[in-house]
Amino acid sequence: MTYAFTYDVPINAETYARIRTGLGPEHPDGLVAHLALRIEGGLRYIDVWQSQEERGFVPPEPVHTVLDVIDVWTDRHPS
Repeated sequence: MTYAFTYDVPINAETYARIRTGLGPEHPDGLVAHLALRIEGGLRYIDVWQSQEERGFVPPEPVHTVLDVIDVWTDRHPS
């Protein structure tokens, strides 16, 4: 079952860009989509994984919010 969560981080876009560059171009196994949105106080990540077992990242504190996913529609992963 598809698994998704949001995670707020107290960093700016420049710090995020350095992190992403360090991760390289390869997508982690099981990752369907990752979004980074600017919010007050930092960034919000929205991650969608093929399943909870396949998620490659388990957020530490602060608390994350699990989302009840009913569909994910992207050009790479048709429903």
